Amino acid sequence: MIEIDLQGVVARAVGNLLSLYMLLILVRWLAPWMQLDLHTKRLRWICVATDPLLDAMRRLLPPMGPMDFGPLAALFAVWVVRTLSVSILA
Repeated sequence: MIEIDLQGVVARAVGNLLSLYMLLILVRWLAPWMQLDLHTKRLRWICVATDPLLDAMRRLLPPMGPMDFGPLAALFAVWVVRTLSVSILA
């Protein structure tokens, strides 16, 4: 009989979902340089998924001229959450 390590499966699933979210933040951040129009019907969901966290990070950070450090702070925050949640769940 095959035994399933449910805790390990949940930890990997959470880690993978948070890694995917980090990838979406990177796509959102790099879209202007990749000439991606995220306002098309096909790609609009990326903005819907990432903008709440990015907007919160932009509100928390002080204005730093033309540089937008919101995506960088969001990536770091999601990385910390992923690391802690995977280590707790595993």
